[in-house]
Amino acid sequence: MNAHGRFLTVEGIEGVGKSTQVTRLSAALRERGIDHVVTREPGGTPMAERIRELVLKSRDEPLPDIAELLLMFAARAVHVANLVAPNLDAGRWVLCDRFIDATYAYQGGGRGLSSDTIRQLQTLVLGTRQPDLTVLLDAPVPHALKRAAQRNAGAAVDRFESERSDFFERVREVYRARAVAEPRRIAVLDADQSVDEVAAEVLQLLKARAWIS
Repeated sequence: MNAHGRFLTVEGIEGVGKSTQVTRLSAALRERGIDHVVTREPGGTPMAERIRELVLKSRDEPLPDIAELLLMFAARAVHVANLVAPNLDAGRWVLCDRFIDATYAYQGGGRGLSSDTIRQLQTLVLGTRQPDLTVLLDAPVPHALKRAAQRNAGAAVDRFESERSDFFERVREVYRARAVAEPRRIAVLDADQSVDEVAAEVLQLLKARAWIS
């Protein structure tokens, strides 16, 4: 086992299959005897999950965009201090459904908040910590939202899932721009492929880095 665990994140807009791929990757690591934890953002710990509810649940009182951003970082500060950092320091891998890139994409691209403001909060909360590898599952917005609608049929949608397609176009644009800016960390995979094809490509990314056999 590594003295320090690997930190892997999976990103993308609604409907691209992030949770499915996190589950598939977790099973593959378990088969290889790699100790790991699976988590998500916002959330991941009891306190951070309570903040998640504040962010996602629609209420009569509007949530200002800057308040949403601050809540995301409050949840992240709790999550990193109480789950991510301790597990990495113990040599475990951490698989996280969304992390810092989602904030630039959703609160930056989607809400239009300043990337400089986000970067300042990132430095305050994370310092130099970042994922070892980020898998960006990418698909055209109409395709992804159609899949999300089928998944959520009959269920209540949260504040983000209820956004219009132009919101997700902006989110996707920022995700793709970040992948161009950080190609060594962020790997873009075609989420329009089958679940098995995407899962195989995720494993190939880890094999190419000699992290698994």
